[in-house]
Amino acid sequence: MAVSASTPVTATDTTRERLLRVTAASLAERGYAQTRLGDVAERAGLRPPAVYYYFSSRDQLVAEVMRVGQERVRDHVAAAVAATDGTCLDRIDAAVEAHLRIQLDLSDFAAAVTRNAGHVPPPVREALREASTAYHDTWRRLIFDARRAGQMRADLDPTIARMLIIGALNWAVEWWTSDRSIDDLIATTRAWVRRALAQG
Repeated sequence: MAVSASTPVTATDTTRERLLRVTAASLAERGYAQTRLGDVAERAGLRPPAVYYYFSSRDQLVAEVMRVGQERVRDHVAAAVAATDGTCLDRIDAAVEAHLRIQLDLSDFAAAVTRNAGHVPPPVREALREASTAYHDTWRRLIFDARRAGQMRADLDPTIARMLIIGALNWAVEWWTSDRSIDDLIATTRAWVRRALAQG
């Protein structure tokens, strides 16, 4: 379950880790505009000036949280794909599930990225470009492999297909709520993506 802003930080967290965890929870729940350093510091058990010992600005802290979140999504999806035997479409199924689970159920860091990527200032977006490109490369390979194996419809543009899939996965954070079944969401999304891509 993702960490909420009301979840206590642990005694084993380093101060820097506490700041990152609390900021991730705030970004996931409240968004960039409502994430204030004073609130983050209080939640982390610090006086506000102490934050500047670890991060030079609010945006540097936010950029680090989102960088970590992007890397966690990529690593989680890559591990799920690597553990999957079967067809190229089976690996895409695994990537869909892994993306949705980490974003909606396992990590505030992942949710922070999805919810705020379009709302942070350009310098923060630029700082995330490398991590974002690496994640898109994961999906490029998945779709390229499916096309090369003849499992993907030849009339589909691979770039458009990739952007539509990732966009749909990311948008779920805006409307999905925990009273809904995540298993139903995953099953429906996997079926939708497979039907959209599959040859024949």
